[in-house]
Amino acid sequence: MPIVGKSSYKGPPLHYLNAHFETILPSLFRKVQGLGYFRERIDTPDGDFLDLDWAVIGSERLLVVSHGLEGSSDRHYAKGLAKLFNLQGVDVVVWNNRSCSGEMNHLPVLYHHGCSNDLRTVINYLLSLDTYKSLYLSGISMGGAQTLKYLGEEGSGLSPLIRAAAVYSTPCNLPASANTLKYRSNRFYRNRFLGKLKAKVRLKAFQFPGLIDLDLLERVRDFDTFDTHFTAKLHGFQDAADFYHSVSADRWMPHIQIPTLIINAINDPLLEGLCYPMRLAEKSTSLFLEMPRRGGHTGFTRAGQASTWAEERVWQFINDLDVSGPSC
Repeated sequence: MPIVGKSSYKGPPLHYLNAHFETILPSLFRKVQGLGYFRERIDTPDGDFLDLDWAVIGSERLLVVSHGLEGSSDRHYAKGLAKLFNLQGVDVVVWNNRSCSGEMNHLPVLYHHGCSNDLRTVINYLLSLDTYKSLYLSGISMGGAQTLKYLGEEGSGLSPLIRAAAVYSTPCNLPASANTLKYRSNRFYRNRFLGKLKAKVRLKAFQFPGLIDLDLLERVRDFDTFDTHFTAKLHGFQDAADFYHSVSADRWMPHIQIPTLIINAINDPLLEGLCYPMRLAEKSTSLFLEMPRRGGHTGFTRAGQASTWAEERVWQFINDLDVSGPSC
């Protein structure tokens, strides 16, 4: 499909001075009111569990939302999508990656950008309910990568009930995104993510004595070291480079068969290079790539509006499918 030539996003409020303001301010201060979840726990095939948070209004359509790194169903972007789609008459379920729902998971593993297996478990469960006539997928940041990887893995075997997908602020190429965390200008994000992940690994060490080298963990200051000695070790990869390459969503994206929108802001501080898959989009019959000039990472704030532009764009793309086909 052609790349979306001109994005409809007009930019953030004037006091959002740069990409870091656009990224950090919504994360710290945005509150989504008037949304209630109820929680359901499902089992995974390997003996663990996943927590699903539902926002149900009694629709025959369902949006499945995948959250970002060290996020959860409680993040503003997940609640924002859920509230908007509920207002438009669509049920929503936000699934929490292992360890992200407020309770540590049972097994020695945690989660990562390539955990499409857990998304598959969620979707297979939802399909087994025989409740919905149409399912749509959305993911933000890491959740977008999990969504794209899942869609590509399923390819032509995807359930016909899954009609469309829309993701944003998505590291389509994980090596390129990981590289941005080495930049001095991104030390805030690096330290914030590392701090949260190291705290979870400490908890995992108490669950499984002898599994984790806590002395090494305390010395970690960068993601290459963390992912080599902890992410890779826990999840069966050789090192950070092997992990980044092995799970990178763009290895599977050429096989996506349903209309799928990717929104990545040009000024996103956590994306670069192949995270903007222009060649893939140009060759694909299913991928739509939209690259607004502004937006930051999971930002896309609009002055005086409860929903972000990205949330409205996800709704527009998915809703247009039920009217006249996907909208550029």
